[in-house]
Amino acid sequence: MNHPMTTMPHWLWQRSRLTPNRPALEFSGRWWSFSELELFAWTWAEALSRAGVERETKVGLLVRNQPYAVAAIHALTYLGAVAVLLNRRLTVAELAFEISDADVEVVVYDPGEEEKIQDLQSRWPTTRWIRASPSLTAGIAPDREGPPPPIALEAPHAFMYTSGTSGRPKAVILSYANHWWSAMGSAINLGLSPEDRWLACVPLYHVSGLSILLRSVLYGTAVILHDGFDPRRVNTAIFEQQVSGVSVVATMLRELLEDLGDRCYPPSLRVMLAGGGPVPQPLLESGRTRGVPLYQTYGLTETASQIVTLPPEDALRKLGSAGKPLFPAEVRIGTVAEEEDGVGEIWVRGPNVTGGYYRRAEENRCAFVDGWLKTGDLGWLDGEGFLYVLDRRQDLIISGGENVYPAEVESVLLSHPAVCDAGVIGVAHERWGRVPVAVVVADGIVSAEAVKAHCAAHLAAYKVPHQVFLVDRLPRTASGKLQRRLLYDLVPAAMPGEGGGCAAHD
Repeated sequence: MNHPMTTMPHWLWQRSRLTPNRPALEFSGRWWSFSELELFAWTWAEALSRAGVERETKVGLLVRNQPYAVAAIHALTYLGAVAVLLNRRLTVAELAFEISDADVEVVVYDPGEEEKIQDLQSRWPTTRWIRASPSLTAGIAPDREGPPPPIALEAPHAFMYTSGTSGRPKAVILSYANHWWSAMGSAINLGLSPEDRWLACVPLYHVSGLSILLRSVLYGTAVILHDGFDPRRVNTAIFEQQVSGVSVVATMLRELLEDLGDRCYPPSLRVMLAGGGPVPQPLLESGRTRGVPLYQTYGLTETASQIVTLPPEDALRKLGSAGKPLFPAEVRIGTVAEEEDGVGEIWVRGPNVTGGYYRRAEENRCAFVDGWLKTGDLGWLDGEGFLYVLDRRQDLIISGGENVYPAEVESVLLSHPAVCDAGVIGVAHERWGRVPVAVVVADGIVSAEAVKAHCAAHLAAYKVPHQVFLVDRLPRTASGKLQRRLLYDLVPAAMPGEGGGCAAHD
């Protein structure tokens, strides 16, 4: 009788036996082969074991994009511990919430986080705090006998908190099976070569960054790690280090294209994945006209990175679409009562989708229906099954009975030559219920009225922002997602009837 596979040999250990001399990781000119990376990770595992980390221990990682962080993430898989990826940009209060919420027992932290850690230690005296320094692994010799325990596919690998762009963040439980199927679906869609090199310049505590590390071990391909995003450094690496793939969000893509100038990327770059939310149409067009191998993708922390991506052969024909679900995932549009145009909530299902949120029984009950995850995002499917992502359900602005999608208005705003960044929110209006308001970052001298006039030339009247506020920068997460709820702090209270609002629906 055949039984479904429930365990696998340890991923990094197995990879180091299959292709020990292949390049695995590069950082600031230093390369590690897979055998060297496996030893590096095992040494970290031994050090963490001596510090009390064991199976099912929840270990917070407050780390930078550094080689030691890669080793620590892999080390926890040797021990069967659960990695809780902590966002370095969070305040002490926010970190304290996540450490408590996830039942974190041990925190591995970067030396640069000492100030936050001192404050956190006073709040959580029973938590063990491990400083990531070279002395931690000094003197540990490679005396392990035999292979490490196999990986249980359904076991939790990591807790990753949702970005917190709305409401209080929740810990998404990602299993090894979630990561495995995410990697397999990506490889089937994008193809795979032993010579592939994926540039990781997004934070490792973001699902996009973490998935790059795990995919590379499963594929036997190299990761070029950057300690942050710098468009010039990224473009230099693409040209000089034969980078074949890189993951970006819209703001990163814009900066890369600005730095690229009139150049074209080399043939070695075959994939630029653009996710993190709908990419404005003008930016997609700019990439297309310049020959960028750009693939829009749609994914969530809950789906272990991408779950819908454009097939390569449709990248130009379906510009603006996020594509079709990766094999063997599924996507459908749930019903939304007020919609009559095929737009509804995006539901996803597949083995790469999380089994739920940690300690969130009510949210799990509401979010999962017969195996389908209700994403909270709005979109539609065309006749060929291609998904078009519009916006977050909670960001939809219903103005005088008409639906206004912030992403659509933002796309038009960004098509203005002077606008660098834009966010749109809905504010209360005594006549129309809610109306769109824009918060814009612009180059040069441009007036709010000029920006509104540009919108009026491209949008129906009810979609035109009632007001435009010019600011120096927009609030975004470390992964580049717009923190829309924070835009309200930049906008004064709604002023009914001002800015030509009453004419918008006439």
